[in-house]
Amino acid sequence: MEHFGVDLLIPMKNKMPFEEWLDQHGTENSSLIPAATVILLRDSNGGLETLMMRRNSNLSFAEGMWVFPGGKVEEEDMAIGQNQHDAALSAAVRECEEESGMILNPADLIYYSHWIPPVEAPRRFSTWFFIAPSPKGQVVIDDGEIIDHEWWRPEDALARAHDRKIQILPPTWITLFDLQEFTSAKVALQTISARGPRAYATKIIRTDNGMAAIWEGDNAYDNGEVSSEGHRHRLVMEDPIWRFELGESTTLQG
Repeated sequence: MEHFGVDLLIPMKNKMPFEEWLDQHGTENSSLIPAATVILLRDSNGGLETLMMRRNSNLSFAEGMWVFPGGKVEEEDMAIGQNQHDAALSAAVRECEEESGMILNPADLIYYSHWIPPVEAPRRFSTWFFIAPSPKGQVVIDDGEIIDHEWWRPEDALARAHDRKIQILPPTWITLFDLQEFTSAKVALQTISARGPRAYATKIIRTDNGMAAIWEGDNAYDNGEVSSEGHRHRLVMEDPIWRFELGESTTLQG
């Protein structure tokens, strides 16, 4: 698989705070709400699996969506951490236990990616994505905020989304698209640890093939011009099968 993220060349492996990058994408009228997500991995007879959870359809954010465990960074997390990264790490561990009953060792979590939604979003969560090996034990959900869970191979989760059996958000899609290339949890964690986290500040545009989420490096990202030419770094959300595009003329499909 070709590289699809935008690496920020900051020599802070797995603990890149992205302070300057975050400041660039927060505005006075659209402040960023810190949040954290953790992607749990395990090996099965069929290959690599990740834990996904379905949010209650009565919630005010990502209602009914299938997501990874996670939530807002709370004051208690900020009190524990000495910086934004540590506070997000605390939130990821806490939220994972609250939503799944799985107790994580913070030392096992690797900073995987960072996501910021478009300025038009009603609530802009600045989300640290961590990735970790799943601990042993059974998943226990509260049947409140979380109403269902499944361990899926990334490619199976994407197929379900394309078949309209589940709903996912662009950060989840891109994460699954990346993870489907790994043969085991060990290989995934080693590779991700070595390459470091990736940053995505999303913009949404309308294309001839449907709405698209675009990121730094896309020809339309800075000038807003929707053209068939130029470099691509986007997820075209054409119903029902979304398509990831990277490069001058390369089209990759999950």
